[in-house]
Amino acid sequence: MISITEWQKIGVGITGFGAFFILLGALLYFDSVLLAFGNRHKLKGTSFFLGGVIVVLLRWPLLGMFLETYGFFSLFRGFFPVAFGFLGNAFNIPFLSELPQLFRRLQGTSSMV
Repeated sequence: MISITEWQKIGVGITGFGAFFILLGALLYFDSVLLAFGNRHKLKGTSFFLGGVIVVLLRWPLLGMFLETYGFFSLFRGFFPVAFGFLGNAFNIPFLSELPQLFRRLQGTSSMV
């Protein structure tokens, strides 16, 4: 009989939880009511992005990439201030505030000669 350690039991449990939540997320992602509710106000950006993908597949890559870029910015317009606000405050996080000093020290110690 195969003996299973406590760490392996914990690993199987965590993997089971992960698989369950991935399955639940996929099921909720493809729910038509949730898709319609969450994407109704972003229909313009979605249509431009998917239209750009179709145009790229129809061998007009430059025009398709412009359409995809416009659709991307239209879709994530509300997220950009949040992301830039986080990046502006990232140096207040204790671990991240030490990184520029660490990079300066590592940059000064390496020698290619």
